[in-house]
Amino acid sequence: MAHVPLEPRAGLARWSDGSLEVWTGTQRPFGVQEELERAFSLPKDKIRVYMPDTGSGYGGKHTGEAGIEAAILSKAVGKPVKVTWTREEEFKWAYFRPAGLIRVKAALGGSRLASWEFHNYNSGGAGITSPYLGENKYEQYHRSDSPLRQGSYRALASTANVFAMESTINDLALMVRADPMDFRLKNLEDERLKSVIKAAGQAFDWHRDKPSSNHGFGMACGAVKGGYVATFAEVAIDPYTRELRVVSVVTAFECGAIINPRHLESQVTGCVLQGLGGALFEAVEFDQGNVSNAFLSTYRVPRFKDIPKTKVLLVNRKDLPSSGAGEAPIVCIAPAIRNAIDDAVGVKLYELPMIPTGRVPES
Repeated sequence: MAHVPLEPRAGLARWSDGSLEVWTGTQRPFGVQEELERAFSLPKDKIRVYMPDTGSGYGGKHTGEAGIEAAILSKAVGKPVKVTWTREEEFKWAYFRPAGLIRVKAALGGSRLASWEFHNYNSGGAGITSPYLGENKYEQYHRSDSPLRQGSYRALASTANVFAMESTINDLALMVRADPMDFRLKNLEDERLKSVIKAAGQAFDWHRDKPSSNHGFGMACGAVKGGYVATFAEVAIDPYTRELRVVSVVTAFECGAIINPRHLESQVTGCVLQGLGGALFEAVEFDQGNVSNAFLSTYRVPRFKDIPKTKVLLVNRKDLPSSGAGEAPIVCIAPAIRNAIDDAVGVKLYELPMIPTGRVPES
């Protein structure tokens, strides 16, 4: 996946009396300062990086390429220089969210988890620890030498790991004919995670009858970076065209004491809506080694027509310290939709994006 920030990378550089000033949109100004230090063999006290108010990077703007390019050109011509990447350059030369392969093995003893084995290859170890009970657990992240430039993405590898984890848990629940929500609650001890499941399940009205046979309900939960999240989704699949419509999404989120509820709700909503793209259709495509969809006309991101009815519930724990909310709420939307698709038409999907064509496969 690409990060697709609204604003491509840009940098403005100016040299003065052997000192360097760089203005650039970045998530790591001190990291960019260190990159400039290495590029020009300058001491840090000769380099100042300014980070103006610009759009988000979602993990994609940790590096300072545009600022370094501007500094090289500015030094050569002896004047301030601004460099702005084109949208095509942003797609082709920025780093990607790491691709990954995940293998999961699990066994049940009745309706309880007995063993759990989880291997992530390449995409990362964030969110790899299962919150579920079980005496025998083994979880490992395996590094690899990727041919692609890769780096951080919103919530790191948690998006991939929680997708694999919550897909497997849902499949296990169905194997023993258990309600997926009840099965999770029975196999969890963490009261904070159980509380968001119960809050979202109640608001979603989990046990209600489905509007029609082509509708499906799904859920997922997770605990990442001090945030606890549960997402419930309703989908509808056209019986003739197999086109998917996400009807509604309810997300409950808890990250300790809430300081700014309006901003927190915006963060959760933004995570859920961005997560729709990674869940359903966002993917970098290659043709003989070249990125073939390096434009917003060909790389599909969520648009207004894709947005479901959305509800956010904020669980305020005034007795607990606050933690961040910019990443954790994104991790459950993909598995919740995946499990809803399975509920609707009995198709279990194991790859992201799940429906790049917009249509659910027959099997």
